[in-house]
Amino acid sequence: MPENMIQADGLVKIYKTKQTEVLALQGLDLTVEEGELTAIIGNSGSGKSTFLNMIGGLDRPSAGSLFVAGSNLFTMNEKQLVHYKRDTVGFVWQNNGRNLLPYLTVLENVMLPMNLSNTKNKRAKALELLDMVGMSSKRRSRMNMLSGGEQQRIAIAIALANSPKLLLADEPTGSVDVKTANYIFDVFSELNKSGQTILIVTHDVALSKKVKRVVAIRDGKISSERVLKEAYADRLQENTIDWRQEDTQDEYAILDRAGRVQIPAEILQNLNLKGNKISIGYHDGKVVLSNPDAE
Repeated sequence: MPENMIQADGLVKIYKTKQTEVLALQGLDLTVEEGELTAIIGNSGSGKSTFLNMIGGLDRPSAGSLFVAGSNLFTMNEKQLVHYKRDTVGFVWQNNGRNLLPYLTVLENVMLPMNLSNTKNKRAKALELLDMVGMSSKRRSRMNMLSGGEQQRIAIAIALANSPKLLLADEPTGSVDVKTANYIFDVFSELNKSGQTILIVTHDVALSKKVKRVVAIRDGKISSERVLKEAYADRLQENTIDWRQEDTQDEYAILDRAGRVQIPAEILQNLNLKGNKISIGYHDGKVVLSNPDAE
């Protein structure tokens, strides 16, 4: 049985200023198994980037519990956190400037993280990673000679340089064209087939519809999950499918540990509620929600 790569329970994050407190995460629960490729979606301010930063060791939770690859992120000291960020997680940012050093060649950029570890045969491994992302022919180039899509592919190679247990990607296709976005997804897909656990935050509709498991965050909590339909599971690389338009996934609301569920906004709008009260009934094996003022 696969082990849990990520185990978040009742995760809370509060940002404080002199005037206000912002509750970014409100008791988020999520389990991601080792070897999964999972996407996180949500509107701006929903808490998805906060959650990704916590998993990456870039931010500290305020309450709850968070384990990644067996490590308790609540109890780590600064030295342990440095080792965690170096050895456990790899990060691909949307902004290539956070991944790449312009005065180094492509090969030197990929080899750089290996200097912080005990990696042997650094050059050979860097060339292998560049070949995997289709960029070995550009190994002597500098960043100003490459397109945005090429830079993003190199960023993936850099994130994998120290063989992380978990690969994190923040909007990896956000600044590239459709062809390059498809190629980047194919790279992630091949990595996942080889056993790499990957967590992606994305607004890319086509990308999210190709992923086998999509988690939606709303108001700092998991609101729903979408699971790829079996009919599409073996067709991820087909160019004949319009991934933006076709209904490729089944969507499920998520019941939290307290028995609460977030009702989709479009359903609430159709109920035309005047206040915050709703009638709940159980009929013929189904839970029925209704407007009490309409009964």
